[in-house]
Amino acid sequence: MLIDWFTVGAQALNFLILVWLMKRFLYTPILNAIDAREKRIAKELADADAKKVEAQKERDEFQHKNEEFDQQRAALLSKATDEAKAERQRLLDEARKAADALSAKRQETLRNDAQNLNQAISRRTQQEVFAIARKALADLATTSLEERMGEVFTRRLRTMDGNAKAGLAKALKTASDPALVRSAFDLPAEQRAAIQNALNETFSAEIHVRFETAPDLVSGIELTTNGQKVAWSIADYLASLEKGVGELLKEKDKPEAKADPKPEEPKLETKSQ
Repeated sequence: MLIDWFTVGAQALNFLILVWLMKRFLYTPILNAIDAREKRIAKELADADAKKVEAQKERDEFQHKNEEFDQQRAALLSKATDEAKAERQRLLDEARKAADALSAKRQETLRNDAQNLNQAISRRTQQEVFAIARKALADLATTSLEERMGEVFTRRLRTMDGNAKAGLAKALKTASDPALVRSAFDLPAEQRAAIQNALNETFSAEIHVRFETAPDLVSGIELTTNGQKVAWSIADYLASLEKGVGELLKEKDKPEAKADPKPEEPKLETKSQ
């Protein structure tokens, strides 16, 4: 069999042209497309990894912020709780202080009311006792209570001790105004004259005296001059009796009963004002 080299060469040339054409128009575009796709896929994977890293980073930041928020919330809640407890304690303390102050004020008011009531009862009792005593003396004797007290006052003026007499004499001598004799009742002329004579005889001088009525003395007589005072009052008897009764009431719970208090006889009072 004869080989047609021209045909073989033409076929070889055709094959080479075919290979070049396939490579130029088929394989190269396909390979380029494959390379581009691989690059695109690689880029997308890289972008996906980057986005995943970014998402993880954002997730970590979000979680960190949540933890910080939880810590801040816990701190604020604890602070608010402490402040609420402190405020509650402060309000309780203020309420307790206010209650104690109110209780103390109420007790003080009760004590004052009781004291005022006791004083009112004491004054009323004294007035009743004086009225009864005055009526009894008026019924039993020809001399009124006022006259009798004037006699007692003048008698005790005459029997003053040395120190009291010297002090009163000095006060009467240096006084620029008349001596003031105050009594719970209006002294009759005879009693005023008796007191004037007792003063003149006691101090051997003409003593100027001014008489004045003072119901607050409660059946008593007092002489005041230049800061000195000489006083006598039936209230002294009741004061002594009241003192003894008060001591008796304090001792009432003791098993042994004590004797009834005996009022002391009041002495003529001389003191500096």
